[in-house]
Amino acid sequence: MVLTDPARSARRAALAVRVAAWVLGLLPLALLGYRWLGTGLGANPIEALILHFGRWAIVLILVTLALTPTRRLTGFNQLIRARRSLGLFAFLYVSLHFLTYLVLDQFFAWDYIWEDIAERPFITVGFLAFLLLVPLAVTSTKGWIRRLGRNWVRLHRLVYVVAVLAVVHYYWNVRADEPTPILAIAAVALLLLARVPRVASRLSRLGRQ
Repeated sequence: MVLTDPARSARRAALAVRVAAWVLGLLPLALLGYRWLGTGLGANPIEALILHFGRWAIVLILVTLALTPTRRLTGFNQLIRARRSLGLFAFLYVSLHFLTYLVLDQFFAWDYIWEDIAERPFITVGFLAFLLLVPLAVTSTKGWIRRLGRNWVRLHRLVYVVAVLAVVHYYWNVRADEPTPILAIAAVALLLLARVPRVASRLSRLGRQ
């Protein structure tokens, strides 16, 4: 079949979006390797690893949430093709964030780990965000999308809860040290506001102009 120019352009755009998603998804590992080979990870490398993976997990969750309003505003529908890859990369970095805490920081000391989860609110919230991401990652395949139908959309709205829990976890952890948690909270608020039907409709109208 000979592709028409619009069809060829759409395929190129879809490929470019997928490549961009993978580049962004792998960027945290590349930056970590560069830092490791250069100046190292500082006096507390375990804490540096936990923060690095956690921050990038939040960045990727925010970028994933930004795709839908950006698509409405720009009319560039191919952006949605990046959502699955970026969502899975976000889950990867959340998992690495949690595993670094579990293995390198606590050495599988389960008594201390459960005590942390039960008694330290920022860890409780972070652990809950991780648990809520698990079913989203598991059901990200085409097979699960078909099996769950409309329930897949309802289930994946949990990402809004995950985003709120993640930025609260981040704020409680580093609020005295830097302003970025406040920026992350503001970004989540804006991205959730963009999903209010009236606001989403306005964005779509702007995109069609």
